[in-house]
Amino acid sequence: MVTSQTVTTTPPERPNASLLPVFLIVLVDVFGMTLVIPLLAIYAETFHATPLQATLLITVFAACQLVSGPLIGHASDRVGRKPMLIMSQIGTFIGFIVLARANALWMIYLSRIIDGATAGNLSLAQAYIADNTAPENRARSFGLIGIAFGLGFFIGPSLTGFLSDRYGLTAPIYLASVMSATSILATATLLRGGRSHAPVSTDRWAAFRVNTYSRYFARPELRSRLLQFLFFMLSFSMFISGFALFAERRFTYQGHPFGPREIGYVFGFVGLLGIILQGALIGRLVKKFGEAPLVIAGFASVVIGYAMLGFVTSTILLLLTAVISGFGNGVLRPALTSLITHQAERHEQGVVLGISQALTSIASILAPVIAGVLIQHSLLREWAWLSGAMALVGWVLATTGGHRESPGLRARVAEA
Repeated sequence: MVTSQTVTTTPPERPNASLLPVFLIVLVDVFGMTLVIPLLAIYAETFHATPLQATLLITVFAACQLVSGPLIGHASDRVGRKPMLIMSQIGTFIGFIVLARANALWMIYLSRIIDGATAGNLSLAQAYIADNTAPENRARSFGLIGIAFGLGFFIGPSLTGFLSDRYGLTAPIYLASVMSATSILATATLLRGGRSHAPVSTDRWAAFRVNTYSRYFARPELRSRLLQFLFFMLSFSMFISGFALFAERRFTYQGHPFGPREIGYVFGFVGLLGIILQGALIGRLVKKFGEAPLVIAGFASVVIGYAMLGFVTSTILLLLTAVISGFGNGVLRPALTSLITHQAERHEQGVVLGISQALTSIASILAPVIAGVLIQHSLLREWAWLSGAMALVGWVLATTGGHRESPGLRARVAEA
């Protein structure tokens, strides 16, 4: 029987580290991701990939990320956030270079395997924020990541369309690799600290043991929040993976079906909403209502938005549903992530956020397959409603259990 030893040190006061470097790092990473993802399937088709083979690129990445997320998160609790973040970013950089230099389909798969096997950028950035932010300010701080995603999805796909049209499909990938290299440099030079001084396990094999993670699900409050996060990501992944196919079959603009340009505009509109919500409003909303009520309202908003989406046929109503569901999605990610960190000690932040990343990977493996099957069989309305049904399960979980905030949290928020 292998036993784990624990190293105990006196935890210092929570540092008041600037989160600007983290925001810049995440922003650059997101730009790299949004430059590549929109053209990945089209790029694979130039190597004679079938639609299934092109879709499986997402599954392969998510499957590798499913394994790597908790492992990297656990390792960061032991050796520090910064070195593991740099390692993860180097993997992303190598993956982009292999992708740009690919001369066969297997090299595209290899690039996604490399990127997925080292994919921990977001969870590590979240763990760093949790380490360096007081509990009452975490939702607002996690909103920085939402702003980065909003900016990325607002600008990235449009830039990809411009570059690929002018300079070829590899141009956005090379730019993404430059972004990734910039992110590595920013982490190495701008990010300070990142090492936890709280008690940590010295068992190097802990990340491979089921009980390392099952004990977190044994905590009722944390289990409820993690399950809510899973159903949020299932709903979100179902929508993101199927929306382009849904839109080109359902909507028209100036007499022709929606194409990449119109779909890009819709994503840009949603990205702009995310910037406004998570940049200007999330902190005020948390102070006024608290994270737990916002989670309930967020799930309700997503359910209503996706239920409406099953019926709408006009562009104006499409944008209205985007506003409604966009509010819910924009609120849920930072609020749920913040509540998850409230249920974990400082030395557990990396593992817990790694688990949330693993749940994201599970959703990214399952949801695109389901969305593809439904849309392939022309079940467009059912696709939208199933996306809403996933959010409805999250709403039920949020309203029936695990929806109390950490002791004293609301009081600290009110004083902030």
